[in-house]
Amino acid sequence: MTSTVRQSLGLVSLVVRDYDEALAFFVGKLGFELIEDKPVPEQNKRWVVISPPGSKGCGLLLARASAPEQELHIGNQTGGRVFLFLYTDDFWRDYERFRAQGIEFVRPPKEEVYGTVAVFKDLYGNLWDLLEPKKQVLSSNQSVEAVPK
Repeated sequence: MTSTVRQSLGLVSLVVRDYDEALAFFVGKLGFELIEDKPVPEQNKRWVVISPPGSKGCGLLLARASAPEQELHIGNQTGGRVFLFLYTDDFWRDYERFRAQGIEFVRPPKEEVYGTVAVFKDLYGNLWDLLEPKKQVLSSNQSVEAVPK
């Protein structure tokens, strides 16, 4: 008998300078939800987890840099490439809301084969895709989201 392996990403660590400034940006400006914020006194840290509104998937662990080597990577965790992909069900709603909050878009909205996308910076300079994937109909009862390859 073969067992089915079930795995998923639970959290992605995002190195930040300060918990409260990161929360002000992600919760206050992007509208993310605060899932957990618990002190970890033995490590002089906090366990801070956020998630996009309505998300049932992976969350972000805001991890305050605790060493000079970690501080060097704040805002550049992927060497200047897009780091995270924020999927949305309404690109223009979120694009306009983010712009009204002063979010800096470094690439304007564009229609791609996989959906509508624009690239923005978080408060540290990490690059994000704001993406509304296109739906492709497979049959009358199924659909799949097209994603970039």
